[in-house]
Amino acid sequence: MFLVFYTALAAAASGYAALRLLAHSRAGAGGKILSGFLFFALFELTPASILLRAAGIENLWTDLLAWAGYVAAGFLSFVLTFLVIRDVGWSVPRAFGRLAGHLRKNKRPLSFSALPQNLERRRFLAQSVNVGITAAAATVTGFGIAEARQIPEIKKVSIRLAGLPKTLDGFRIAQITDIHVSPTIKQPFVEGVVRQVNTLGADIVALTGDLVDGSVKRLSGDVEPLADIRARYGRYFVTGNHEYYSGVERWVEKVASLGFTVLLNEHRLLTHAGGRILLAGVTDYRAGARLPGHRSDPKKALAGAPPADVKILLAHQPKSVVAAADAGFDLQISGHTHGGQFFPWNFVVGLAQPYTAGLHRYGDMPIYISRGTGYWGPPLRVGSPSEVTLITLRAT
Repeated sequence: MFLVFYTALAAAASGYAALRLLAHSRAGAGGKILSGFLFFALFELTPASILLRAAGIENLWTDLLAWAGYVAAGFLSFVLTFLVIRDVGWSVPRAFGRLAGHLRKNKRPLSFSALPQNLERRRFLAQSVNVGITAAAATVTGFGIAEARQIPEIKKVSIRLAGLPKTLDGFRIAQITDIHVSPTIKQPFVEGVVRQVNTLGADIVALTGDLVDGSVKRLSGDVEPLADIRARYGRYFVTGNHEYYSGVERWVEKVASLGFTVLLNEHRLLTHAGGRILLAGVTDYRAGARLPGHRSDPKKALAGAPPADVKILLAHQPKSVVAAADAGFDLQISGHTHGGQFFPWNFVVGLAQPYTAGLHRYGDMPIYISRGTGYWGPPLRVGSPSEVTLITLRAT
């Protein structure tokens, strides 16, 4: 379904981009058709690389194909966005002109296109704007790649919890999420993340899903540095939606072999300075649709739990917040959204998830959503930098 939707969207976007970029050029119908086909082919590099990896064809060439496809998709996304902004901007004065003509009761409504203008001058202006759009898209793409490829910054967050005993005040949780080890994110990036985490001296490390985009066979060596992460009371992992696209059972085994405790609707009791923390984790919000035995269930994660001073839930998607609050958790820690990653998708994410990034409250329960440690798809981040998060619990 994703590939069908993506192909249809790519066809529409390619035709629009070719038509609008070349509308005022001297390119004939053949040139416009050829340009539209080229745009479409660039868009289709991404699903082509996904299909090849799904078929078990994973090598250097499929990695290079993925790189080319994702960079092209990001660049064309910016081109389309800027074209839409331009066209909407141009439509406003035209609409006012037509309205003015109607109010004057002219037989021929006044519009900007009806005003006497030099045709060559208009063509030159339109072509200059299109060149500017293409150059701006290339510039933003370059900036986005540089931003996405750097080692994530450390973001420190203090979360105050009602009823938290003073013995647990200052308890530190290092969160990493949405690394998306893949054809474009490899071992050196993971090593950099591990170095960042180990500077924090965290009490626990929480990896809240979407670790990989690919098979254990291809990416096993790239995730090995995670075995070097240090935390006082252990390292914990919950599945994200992308684990279910990549062979979740094998990845659960692999992550466990790296020293992580995998929480599949389960919990663990941690004792710190006499205080008791119940740490639970659920499978991805939509995991049950792909693997019935992995249906996400915060109440099941608390089954048989002993008394505790605070109950914390690790859940990949913010959408788990309703069930988490109903189950009686005091805090939820999530990822999944990437903070939108780059414009205009930061607005789209807000339509699908209750929260996009940062600290929020659902009723009396706080929820923190990380912008993600890596990236997905186009290797771009604009206005939503990646993060390694250090969450410190504070008593109210």
